[in-house]
Amino acid sequence: MDPQDLLPRSAIAQPVNLDLMSIAELEARIATLTAEIEAARAMIAKKQASRQSAETFFKKD
Repeated sequence: MDPQDLLPRSAIAQPVNLDLMSIAELEARIATLTAEIEAARAMIAKKQASRQSAETFFKKD
């Protein structure tokens, strides 16, 4: 089990007023969000592989 699974899940982030952000801040925000999306996709792939392994292991013929 991943230790992060034991931590409480955070609430969904509230919308940010993009009108107040500079171009550099917007670009930094995009980079941060893109990195989070990539991490989430990697975690999905890892969990899917784990599930597939378990299903294959416990599959009855």
